[in-house]
Amino acid sequence: MRNKIVTILLFAFFLSFMSSCKGSENNIPGEPPSHPRIMLLKGEEDQIEQTILTDRQWLTVSSYILDKSDAIIELPPVERVLIGRRLLDKSREALRRIFYLSYSYRKTGNDKFLTRAEKEMLAVAAFTDWNPSHFLDVAEMTMAMAIGYDWLYDKLPEDSRNIIRTAIVEKGLNPSLLPQNSSWANGSNNWNQVCNAGMVFGALAVWEDHTDLAKKIIDRAVTSTALPMEEYNPDGAYPEGYGYWGYGTSFHVMFLSAMEKAFGSFYKLPDAEGFLKTAGYLENMTGPTGVPFNYSDCGGSANTNAAMFWFASRLNDPTVLWSEKYFLQNKSLPGDRLLPSILVWGAGTTIDQITAPEKKVWVGQGDNPVALMRSSWVDKNAIFVGFKAGSPYVNHGHMDVGSFVMDANGERWAMDFGMQDYNSLESAGVDLWNRSQNSERWTVFRYNNKAHNTLTVNDQLQVVSGKAKIDSWSDQADMMNAISDISAVYGGQLKKAVRGIAIVDNKYVMVQDELESGASETVIRWNLLTSAAVTITGPNSAELVKNGKKMTIKVVSPAVVTMKTWSTVPQNSYDAANPGTIFTGFEAVIPTGSKATLTVLLLPEGAEEISAQSSKKLSEWPLTNSR
Repeated sequence: MRNKIVTILLFAFFLSFMSSCKGSENNIPGEPPSHPRIMLLKGEEDQIEQTILTDRQWLTVSSYILDKSDAIIELPPVERVLIGRRLLDKSREALRRIFYLSYSYRKTGNDKFLTRAEKEMLAVAAFTDWNPSHFLDVAEMTMAMAIGYDWLYDKLPEDSRNIIRTAIVEKGLNPSLLPQNSSWANGSNNWNQVCNAGMVFGALAVWEDHTDLAKKIIDRAVTSTALPMEEYNPDGAYPEGYGYWGYGTSFHVMFLSAMEKAFGSFYKLPDAEGFLKTAGYLENMTGPTGVPFNYSDCGGSANTNAAMFWFASRLNDPTVLWSEKYFLQNKSLPGDRLLPSILVWGAGTTIDQITAPEKKVWVGQGDNPVALMRSSWVDKNAIFVGFKAGSPYVNHGHMDVGSFVMDANGERWAMDFGMQDYNSLESAGVDLWNRSQNSERWTVFRYNNKAHNTLTVNDQLQVVSGKAKIDSWSDQADMMNAISDISAVYGGQLKKAVRGIAIVDNKYVMVQDELESGASETVIRWNLLTSAAVTITGPNSAELVKNGKKMTIKVVSPAVVTMKTWSTVPQNSYDAANPGTIFTGFEAVIPTGSKATLTVLLLPEGAEEISAQSSKKLSEWPLTNSR
């Protein structure tokens, strides 16, 4: 059914694109207002000012942007310097500078910000090109130039407007129509979202001088962006993970925000059931340590995400901003190039309106399903577990099906390495983007199952074509849990593999695997990655110590295991170093044609085992819902 839907959408896109090339305006709902028209109309600065006056937290954000803008004034303009095959670093810096400076001018009216933004835009306009062979670079640069051109339009000298407008058209919009540069328009990942957003910003900026071109670009985007919106179905889980949610979804929201502002009630948000639910996904993806569940190609840190304020406004639900409130109050303001949009979307929302969510379990299906659960939203020492199913074949995926992270007592005990810098691998000649079973991608230390908190069978890799969902879950207070049949990623290695993870009585975590071996003896490696110091304390236990706090790993079953630690020092010259980390866990042998249950308790200091729970089969665990 899904393949059929995608086929229909692709065919619809093809027809729309061909029609737009002939000048069709089927998707263009009216005319945009005069400049400034992108996201923040003339006079709407007053709404931001009022919010700043009523809430000191917003004053902090605005002052941060003004301070950074002052610092930008002292810097030379960005230069066209590629890193590997990418200009993206420079495009992002240009977007940060121009967006910050444009906001600062609209906020203060101080000409120093206007003059410096003009200087930056003229420097970028003089580049030979914006690197269309890696079109994300063009998209972000076009967005940067469009914001500056639109927000500063009335104050820019006519000669400068002409130069900047010409660059937007010739180095941004026109290259996007060439087949060799536009394959992203047929895709459903973050490239579609970012590139369409950048092109629409450019089109809106130059509308009155290049109306037919602008309509063609916007018409294409309205149809094309339906593809990535399908990826959020049915529950809002973003298949590319936390980091790429921050990229793809944020730019998608920039696109939606620009369209809504430019065309008002004439533009309707497409009907995609999972898209608005994705605010719940992002909110639940961060633990009480402030660290995200960084599976797939994702960094290890979390920060304020401006797009969440758009979702909160659209949903009329400030509780989805609970994690954002944490970041704002802890001054976790990144050098995020989209940060000024937080003031656009957050205007009218005061920090004291943001209260904690009620639900402690969030489950999302889709291409990379996750279950996210915690013992409390307000206790900084709460237990948090992020558990994922899915497939290694998902875009930016790792061999991490069945993996999890865990927070307790203010520390992350079970962690994920996340991504390695792409250029470090590409420059070494690694075939990084091939996701076939025998691809060189899976030789990268951080990418295969041996480096994740999951199972390895007979030292083999997970099966790339395999896929698992969250089969059942419960929000029952004394045993929140989620269960996934992950057998498909161990095809040919195990007859059966089902993993369940539970927070027991809000005190500790239990990980239970029910396995069945095939026609040969099977050696299972149960792995946990941690930045704690590890000591093997007995035949079935290990102690983890971090920042003076302790957690115990206790293997309840099977009775005979070999407790171990493994080094995280990689063997390949192209792998990133992993200082301060270690693998721990155990190996267990399952005889030919046998069943085995692996039950492991992760006991924070002071927690005591409830033996009655440890003896239950997965089929006996509480059930709230199933798929």
